[in-house]
Amino acid sequence: MSACASFCPDPYGVFGFMGEHGPPGKYCNGMKCCQAPIAVVRDEAASYVTFKWFAQNRSADQEAYSVPARVFVAEEGWFDNYHDGAMEVPLSKDATAVPILLDWSIVDVEPPPSTDYINWPEFPRDCPSKVPTSICKSDKSMCRQGADYMNCYCKEGYEGNPYIPDGCQDINECEQPGGSRCLGKCKNTEGSFECECPSGTHGNHNLPNGCVSSFTVTDKGIIIGVASGACLVLLVFIGIFISKKLRHKRTQMLKRKFFEQNRGQLLQQLVSQRADIAERMIIPLEELEKATNNVDKARELGGRGHGTVYKGILSDLHVVAIKKPKKVVQKEIDEFINEVAILSQINHRNVVKLYGCCLKTEVPMLVYEFISNGTLYDHLHVEGPKSLSWSDRLRIAIETAKSLAYLHSTASIPIIHRDIKSVNILLDDTLTTKITDFGASRYISVEKSGLTTMVQGTIGYLDPMYFYTGRLTEKSDVYSFGVMVVELLTRKKPFSYLSPSGDGIVAHFAMLFAEDNLSHILDPQVIDDWSKEAHEVATLAIACTQLKGEDRPTMRQVELTLESLQSSMHIVSDNVVDEEFENDVIPINCPMNEHERGGDEDSTRQYSMEEEFMISSRYPR
Repeated sequence: MSACASFCPDPYGVFGFMGEHGPPGKYCNGMKCCQAPIAVVRDEAASYVTFKWFAQNRSADQEAYSVPARVFVAEEGWFDNYHDGAMEVPLSKDATAVPILLDWSIVDVEPPPSTDYINWPEFPRDCPSKVPTSICKSDKSMCRQGADYMNCYCKEGYEGNPYIPDGCQDINECEQPGGSRCLGKCKNTEGSFECECPSGTHGNHNLPNGCVSSFTVTDKGIIIGVASGACLVLLVFIGIFISKKLRHKRTQMLKRKFFEQNRGQLLQQLVSQRADIAERMIIPLEELEKATNNVDKARELGGRGHGTVYKGILSDLHVVAIKKPKKVVQKEIDEFINEVAILSQINHRNVVKLYGCCLKTEVPMLVYEFISNGTLYDHLHVEGPKSLSWSDRLRIAIETAKSLAYLHSTASIPIIHRDIKSVNILLDDTLTTKITDFGASRYISVEKSGLTTMVQGTIGYLDPMYFYTGRLTEKSDVYSFGVMVVELLTRKKPFSYLSPSGDGIVAHFAMLFAEDNLSHILDPQVIDDWSKEAHEVATLAIACTQLKGEDRPTMRQVELTLESLQSSMHIVSDNVVDEEFENDVIPINCPMNEHERGGDEDSTRQYSMEEEFMISSRYPR
């Protein structure tokens, strides 16, 4: 054992020096105090520790006197924190409690003399081959052999009492600060532990900062590229989503704007007549888009005078014709609104039926009943010698006259169509007439005979007096009807026909009629069926196309005259009917006298019930 020495100038001043001037809580460094470690060995010579005090000026051979200081055998480190308090304890046998370590070993000793040697247990000098069945009871223990002893210890990674079963328990190195020496990711195992770098890192996990990122510059570049691409794709999707939202919102705002705009103009004309019409006839835009396959070009039926017509099928399976304007101008909008206002109040079998309209577009779209057999123009102007029969042509003329007479005199508010022509006469599968295209039509008050307005119509069918004066009357429709009758008789196109002398079709027809030479211009099919009735129809056409409006008959007179002609075709040798016809037929081949001419304007629409009955009774229907 190594020794320690402490030198004091005054042997009896040690206590005062240590108590008053000693640095509290400091290590015993040899100044006024000393300490020495005691090596614990297993031999008998080291089993005893002796303390002696040698004063100054005395040799080692001299007998030691009583120690004037405190001597401790304690656990290493305890004195560092407690020497101040230990110095103040009075000298006594039990000065203070000092912690020490107790250890033992299994040794082979001789039994005491008084002991029965037979009953004295024998202890092995060497560690047994099977430790758990010997003195070391824990299965996690081990035996350590000395010179004449042995000890039981817990195996590395375990702690506890090796002398009892299950006394050695696993040490969780990962929970002991610094115990595992693992600076990475620690995982406890039975009797040991595993250490590895965290995910995404590699290196020496036993060194500070030994685990570094596993991502190389290339890996980082790939990750940054992938992340950037994902962000870009996400931004694109977000942009598309926002764009669709904004487009949808803008579309809804436009629909609302157009709806209010068109509905406001429309209701100004409708509410005064019937307040329920506007709500009943409004069709959603989505319905029409679905019906026309988003206005597919293949669904287009052709262009009318005031718009393009498409075929569609509504959700209720009604086949309809949908008119869409060609141009986005206020004039077209006004004409469409005007057509809705007029057709919504008309209920006649020879006028095309209006199902409704859509007001959520820039201009309103009109929805009519679908007439499948084309127009009168299509049937007349076909290639080949044969067209409509004479009886069909006469019936078409009668049905057209009926519808115009209804518009002029029977409708709640008289209406002038203003654009009667073969293109605007539709024919169904039975060749029944349906007048369409009321975009240019105008209302006429009952108390008025006409109105001055901007000229509108189709060249060739247009009333020359209306063209020159701008004065629109019911006789303007009569003139257009007369031109259409000439077209029925001749199959010539009024808007493009020119005679050899440069005359239009009306002037040329009138000249040939006066010369009694109509065969030069009549359709050969009509000549083959030429009869007195056909001559009367030609006479009626001449009357309807008189230059002055007052010289023309009314549509009511035209209707009754044509019906009488149709009836006479089915009556053979009926002198009574011939006589009545000769007396009551409209004097269309001679000018009216002043009395007749003066009363013509008033007689146009203002029939009394008695007059209507009298006229109807004369001509069988």
